[in-house]
Amino acid sequence: MPLTKERKEQLIGDFGRKGEDSGSPEVQIALLTSRISQMTEHMQQHPKDYSSRRGLLRMVSRRRRLLDYVKRHNPQLYLDLLRRLEIRK
Repeated sequence: MPLTKERKEQLIGDFGRKGEDSGSPEVQIALLTSRISQMTEHMQQHPKDYSSRRGLLRMVSRRRRLLDYVKRHNPQLYLDLLRRLEIRK
């Protein structure tokens, strides 16, 4: 269930700092959030898919580490990301 090219470009445009910025933490967090929501829907339909569950947990952990990084370096951006992506903390 990869992201479509259009959705990925949209997220990069919305969260990127400039142009084709796909490496900034904000873009990575946005992409991970989109993939996590897709995987969550998959897991609700297939609760015994343990391989996907492991991948989902890895994505959530990676997003948490990136959010911690952003929080350390720019607390205001961290709060803005939580609000824009509707992540509860």
